[in-house]
Amino acid sequence: MTTWFAGVAALRAAREPGVLVTVTDVRGHAPREAGAKMVVSASSTWASIGGGNLEADAVTRARALLAAGRDRPETYTMSLSDKAPGEHGVQCCGGEVTVLLEPLAVVPAVAIFGLGHVGLELARVLARHDLELHLVDSREETLSDDALAPLHDAVAAVHVHHIPVIPELVLADLPAGARVLVLTHDHAEDYAIVDAALRCDHLGGIGLIGSSAKWARFRSRLQESLPADVVDRVETPIGLAGLSSSKDPAAIAVSAAAALLAAIERERTHVVG
Repeated sequence: MTTWFAGVAALRAAREPGVLVTVTDVRGHAPREAGAKMVVSASSTWASIGGGNLEADAVTRARALLAAGRDRPETYTMSLSDKAPGEHGVQCCGGEVTVLLEPLAVVPAVAIFGLGHVGLELARVLARHDLELHLVDSREETLSDDALAPLHDAVAAVHVHHIPVIPELVLADLPAGARVLVLTHDHAEDYAIVDAALRCDHLGGIGLIGSSAKWARFRSRLQESLPADVVDRVETPIGLAGLSSSKDPAAIAVSAAAALLAAIERERTHVVG
């Protein structure tokens, strides 16, 4: 039997939601003690809270929670008595069990293209959060162990991509819904990445650093081959209003990170609601 934490790891790796099921309280006799856990996804389970009607009912409830897209923990109490038949049969241990269902959401993914002064500062802020963080640069030195030393204690799962010639190739391999932030050292590289990102159906928001003049040039060129409503998916300048005009790398990074995290929270609330 696989462990429940192996289930959590498998779901995170597959970017699939699930539910952590925990027996929180037992009164009388029950198949497992308080603290027993299992993990449930839409199609699989890991570990066990005791089998029988208790477990089958927990799996049904967990999958209903997943189907409804709810993100808040739920608890319920179940009697294990022959006088309390359940949907999946009778379990007559004679006790009463309280069960906690905790949703395990898919971790948001963010890709930063360009690890210069602003990109590295932005990565440092975002690395403090539970994210899948992709760092992409065509310059090898910006992705060296020494350069990325400030991220060695990151909470985020950090993936480093050194693509010397065509960094936009990484876009196709990013997870569905990944948000893309473009801030490389080269305007031509910025343009190629933005153009390619707009042609990817699986990505989330696309942010571009730079001046209004830069965006005017980009927008004009992009509209030669893409509809205006597609081009307008690009958010520029990135960051919070009032801070986005700062030229200080740390201020730009904090502003961009705050705006990004707020957007992720809004999306999560909208999906749940």
